[in-house]
Amino acid sequence: MKPPLHIATPWPRSPEAPAVLSIERLSKRFETNGAGSVSVLRDISFTARRGEMICILGRSGCGKSTLLNILAGFIAPSSGTVRLNGQPVSRPGPDRCVVFQDDALFPWLTVRENIAFGLKKRPMDRARKKSEVERFLSLVGLTDFGDYFPHEISGGMKQRVSIARVLILQPEVLLMDEPFAALDAQTREEMQNLLLTLWEKFKHTILFVTHDVGEAVLMADRILLFEKDPGGIREDIKIDLPRPREKDERRFFACYRKTMSIINRL
Repeated sequence: MKPPLHIATPWPRSPEAPAVLSIERLSKRFETNGAGSVSVLRDISFTARRGEMICILGRSGCGKSTLLNILAGFIAPSSGTVRLNGQPVSRPGPDRCVVFQDDALFPWLTVRENIAFGLKKRPMDRARKKSEVERFLSLVGLTDFGDYFPHEISGGMKQRVSIARVLILQPEVLLMDEPFAALDAQTREEMQNLLLTLWEKFKHTILFVTHDVGEAVLMADRILLFEKDPGGIREDIKIDLPRPREKDERRFFACYRKTMSIINRL
């Protein structure tokens, strides 16, 4: 049996907390076959503080995933800069880890081996690595499933493995690209609760892409609301709701309606 989950009450974050990520005048254009180029992102600027949860919300095609790929170092911007703790980001690194909608697990490795994979080149002795893997198996509620292969577990369990596999690397920034979109409603709620609990424990900065307004209001300290053609930040919405948050509360519904009204004007 998996341990019961709960929505965490995260630590108080000071508005003076240092900026971990700094994005300045970021734009991205893609060349097309014989038809010039297409502008996907234009003039994106924002900062993310240490331990902040930012949801990036917008309609399909507004450049949310492209932004995450740039922040991860997978692709280069056409112009503008991304800095992590003041240093330019130009390539992937273990200080920024990504969780995708598809679990992207290695099907030939067990759950335990998938979680351990990133530690192969870390300067740890074998006993320490084993201990860390078992700790993260426990943190995501998969202690009894360590020897299973990905095809033998559910979609929600696969995403637990994906989260454990990146958190064990102790990244400073966690980039999440609609990680729960393919899950059923009950499993999605469990995964939201689990992520909030782990966020409280490890205090990562998280950028979480979603197209679900309710999910964004539930999770975020701030919502960056994207418009499209080309993608840009239309609104930077601070979510002042106390935690834990309940979707049936009046204040939650008011915040949801306010966000929806802005989206409907886009």
